[in-house]
Amino acid sequence: VVQTTREPTSGPHGTRIRQLSSEGAPLSLEEELALFVEDRREHVRDLIEPALARGEVVLSDRYYLSNVAYQGARGLEPGAILARNEALFPAPTAAILLEASAQEGLGRVVARGGELNRSYEHEDFLARVAEIYAELDLPYLIRVPATGSPEQVHAGILRALEPWLGAG
Repeated sequence: VVQTTREPTSGPHGTRIRQLSSEGAPLSLEEELALFVEDRREHVRDLIEPALARGEVVLSDRYYLSNVAYQGARGLEPGAILARNEALFPAPTAAILLEASAQEGLGRVVARGGELNRSYEHEDFLARVAEIYAELDLPYLIRVPATGSPEQVHAGILRALEPWLGAG
């Protein structure tokens, strides 16, 4: 069984994060990170840990590495964010990082008719995010180029996960 989920969640803290970031509302970096940590605490307690205890696979769209890169790019210390999250929450078995340029990522948002997030979706900020991700050297972090078609990216993800999925 595969349990799919995402962060920020649709819980009270995650909903607040999405609302504030889409509005570009001012929030101190520490308050922002605290909201993410509280959202994750509830997420791990209520969904992730129970699913893992049942032997399920948890597939999450974002987890704490996103905070390392995004809140790090906003001015907090990436290493401190990583250490705090690793102390509080289970480490992923595998984390897929889909790599594309900031320009390409923004182009995809616009092409699908999406509205850019005022807090995070601008090229210079996303370039800083990419720099932080590039510096991460973690045994579970798997980098997959995301510059091809959806089918090519999907095939790259499956190849990267073969050690966990088996070759067939």
